[in-house]
Amino acid sequence: MKTYFSFFFFLISIVTCYAQEKFTVYFESNKFELNTKENTKLSAWISENKNNKIVAIHGFTDEDGTSGFNDTLAQKRVNCIFNTVKNQIKIREDFKTRSFGESFEQSKNKAENRRVIIYYILEKDLAREDEILGIRKEIVEEKPKPEIVYPEKLVFENPNGTKSEFKLDRAFMKKVGEAKSGEKLKIENLNFVINTFAVVNESRGKMYELLLVLQKNPNLKIEIHGHLCCMPVDRADLSTQRAKAIYNFLVHNEIQKERLSYKGFGSSQPIHPLPEKDENERAANRRVEILIVEN
Repeated sequence: MKTYFSFFFFLISIVTCYAQEKFTVYFESNKFELNTKENTKLSAWISENKNNKIVAIHGFTDEDGTSGFNDTLAQKRVNCIFNTVKNQIKIREDFKTRSFGESFEQSKNKAENRRVIIYYILEKDLAREDEILGIRKEIVEEKPKPEIVYPEKLVFENPNGTKSEFKLDRAFMKKVGEAKSGEKLKIENLNFVINTFAVVNESRGKMYELLLVLQKNPNLKIEIHGHLCCMPVDRADLSTQRAKAIYNFLVHNEIQKERLSYKGFGSSQPIHPLPEKDENERAANRRVEILIVEN
């Protein structure tokens, strides 16, 4: 009965391709340790091949004895060689071994069947390692994200029955939706009532722009950053409260907390040095930014 075993690692089936080198050692009948002559030969081969790389070890036996005994013996021979070479020569990370027992075409000279073959690649060929082994790297074609169409405006009904219309910045929403991790974007025209964290009515649309982007890009995660102008010390922690106000708005509108975080930086990261020269510089420093954490 012919049998087949994998030893140490899973089956390797590619070692006969292309330009691998091979080295063979022989064992005495029913032995799985090398005699002095073969051990010396193996030691010399190791010394000469320090910079080469092993890709597989195959073990074989003759037909003396039962199939089960011979398959186990083949495994032990592979084990012997592997333990000798493993710390002395480079081996592929996905190194695999295979033992054949007697289930291969036997030579009439039984001594030739009691062997282990080491397959390896020369240092000069290592740049072509995968090619030599016939390994094809799977190419995964990255599919472009489907284009997201954002609305041009939002209409809100006020408590008194009137309606407010906000024109949305579609270019900004598209920019946020396509931003890469690590990018930081300023939310333009997002203004607060002076010395508070209440968003002025005219800026409500800016919060909805951010909400729409998060709704249409479920993998997007952001960190909201609040910044102040004018004062060197943010004693009331107003920058944090303003960032938190945006955070709370998004959470209230069912954006998962796991996708959001917020920080206040006071005036520690000004665009223009303090004290600012005019209102334009103060407005630039008084801002809310979003950091793209993941997209």
